[in-house]
Amino acid sequence: MSTSLIPFIEMNGQANEAIDFYVKALEAKIVYAQRLGDLPENPESPLPPEKKDWISFAVLVIGESQLQLSDLVTGSSYQKGSPVTIVVQTDDKDQAARYFDALKQGGQVNTPLEASFFSPAYGNVTDPFGITFRILAKGQQ
Repeated sequence: MSTSLIPFIEMNGQANEAIDFYVKALEAKIVYAQRLGDLPENPESPLPPEKKDWISFAVLVIGESQLQLSDLVTGSSYQKGSPVTIVVQTDDKDQAARYFDALKQGGQVNTPLEASFFSPAYGNVTDPFGITFRILAKGQQ
């Protein structure tokens, strides 16, 4: 079993600028970047044209570490100064569920742990200390 902790930064429309900055400042390599406009359209909640270039999800590699970023797309409110989330990534769906269940004790579930198009188990939880974690099982549903 493999598990890793990955910093995740949520921006409020500045993720493209942040990526450019980290590429220059930290010699980061862009491994993956998906824009909101590249996602399937949701007819119940159309995407405003000004957000089509916002980053849905990006992965940078800096040295041997990852940094993940997105523009705020989770439905939570943006609060400057607290945009860092820790991603707990595992290759075991059951382990992801155990991490999620443990972290939610005394905390708050932001996104229930469930299968999505990008993971067999994904959820977002804030622990009792105010630290937000994205729990992610690698792979696709």
